[in-house]
Amino acid sequence: MTTAALPIPPSLGLLGMEPLRACFEYAGMHLMDRSRLPVGDGHPVVFFPGLATDRRAIAPLRNCCERLGYRAHDWELGFNTGPQGHIDQWLSGLVRHVEAVAAEEGRPASLVGWSLGGIYAREIAKIAPHAVRQVITLGTPFAGSGKDTNVGWLYNALNGHAPLIDATLSARLRMTPDVPTTSVYSRSDGVVAWEACLLRPSRRAENIEVDGSHIGLPFNPKVISVVANRLAQPQGAWQRFAG
Repeated sequence: MTTAALPIPPSLGLLGMEPLRACFEYAGMHLMDRSRLPVGDGHPVVFFPGLATDRRAIAPLRNCCERLGYRAHDWELGFNTGPQGHIDQWLSGLVRHVEAVAAEEGRPASLVGWSLGGIYAREIAKIAPHAVRQVITLGTPFAGSGKDTNVGWLYNALNGHAPLIDATLSARLRMTPDVPTTSVYSRSDGVVAWEACLLRPSRRAENIEVDGSHIGLPFNPKVISVVANRLAQPQGAWQRFAG
């Protein structure tokens, strides 16, 4: 009997090309024709940054969504160094924030998380599906072990230890939220193994592949188009991405 190979970190070659590729993606964002993007319905969207970043890193995508008509909200915890203390206690604060946004706006919020931020978005949706309209993750390795990225050293530097993902937590992270869920990933991601970003497709869960770097996901033109398309799905009538 054979077992499936575990995802491994991307090559150092891909990692080394990340900054240059991200620069091209940033330029591409400014050159893209945004007039073709669907106009938003004004519902709230909460954005979660990746590891060792804050709201500024995901600002290009957030600003674009604001211009489309959505009510954009920050996660409100500043610099993302990873969960602090007991995971469930820490997540409870994020859940309260999303519930407060949904209550203030009078309707559920969509959650958009980049990399580690996508882990938070997925777990919040599992705890409080009543407050979440949908989840969109960008390069989020929820199906990994914590050893399939090239930034374990960075997490260690910020927290003094490697990510603590045992079998129980790993199984929990793999579970798909009970709301429409989209995982955007790139096979040429130089930071996380793309295989760790794949969920099991279903009627309300999908994987969408883009071509891009990990660093550039928040301003990759294709990602912006995908996120705009997903956010424009009518509440209660979500359909999988048609391309």
